[in-house]
Amino acid sequence: MDSHAFREALDHGERLLLDGGLATQLEAQGADLSDALWSARLLADAPDEIVAAHVAYFRAGARVATTASYQATFEGFARRGIGHDQSIALMQRSVELASAARAIVLAEQTPASAGPATRLFVAASIGPYGAMLADGSEYRGRYGRSVAQLRDHHRERLAVLASTPADVLAIETIPELEEAVAVAGLLEETDGASAWISLTCADGARLRSGVPVEEAVEAVDGTRGLLAVGVNCTAPEHIDELLGRIAAATTLPVVVYPNSGEGWDATRRTWMGATAGRVDAAAGNRWLAAGARLIGGCCRVTPDQVRGLADGLPARTDAAR
Repeated sequence: MDSHAFREALDHGERLLLDGGLATQLEAQGADLSDALWSARLLADAPDEIVAAHVAYFRAGARVATTASYQATFEGFARRGIGHDQSIALMQRSVELASAARAIVLAEQTPASAGPATRLFVAASIGPYGAMLADGSEYRGRYGRSVAQLRDHHRERLAVLASTPADVLAIETIPELEEAVAVAGLLEETDGASAWISLTCADGARLRSGVPVEEAVEAVDGTRGLLAVGVNCTAPEHIDELLGRIAAATTLPVVVYPNSGEGWDATRRTWMGATAGRVDAAAGNRWLAAGARLIGGCCRVTPDQVRGLADGLPARTDAAR
């Protein structure tokens, strides 16, 4: 892992636009994601579909592709009869596929359009313990696992993805303090690893587990290799308040990529309810003004919405550090 270019982009105040919901685009392409492995199943069964989904977001203006490894765990693969070595290969493939998509889109750039502000990046996704359970636990937290147990769960997968050519690790949708502490500890002990840690929140003040967001941010702040901290897979209407709380608790760049505002029914494996907020240029500009440096979308956020963000946000921020 070489995060030099990614760090440089942050240091120079470039606006880093993330992608949206990878599973959302895969479903729009006709993929069946009813399996417990979700998009990770396609790493083995339909890798070209993953490349196409990444390309769609890059073409929409995203500068960061988040890999299809969110639900790629040794335990989850083992339940499908996939062995340890093949599991490692599939995790590595997730980075290869995002990198292939980046190469396709970079080849489409003209010399006049190319430049530092058009550099594209790959973030290797590390989802929470609850994603492996495939029962919606990441939207509740309170797993009943110790920090040590959660470190054991994440350790090898983090090491595998940190050894790839990804630009950064996206440690995301973390719903409880213990898991935030666990992954921060692993990041600290993994030489050469760089990451953002993104929490998932129940409202404008608390993680899904009920812990104040400031407590979780302060617990990971100062971790070696931590490039940004923030929130994802949270309803858009909570982002403004959360941004203020997070920015008050850290000097790190803040990352925000909310979902559409719908709720996930883990039993029926479907999204429920109307969207309660907006992920659009108006919201994105508010978030930039409040201190966000990396902005995008999570579940149910489409390439069209990412295009709206790309068209409506400035190429640079005033928050270069």
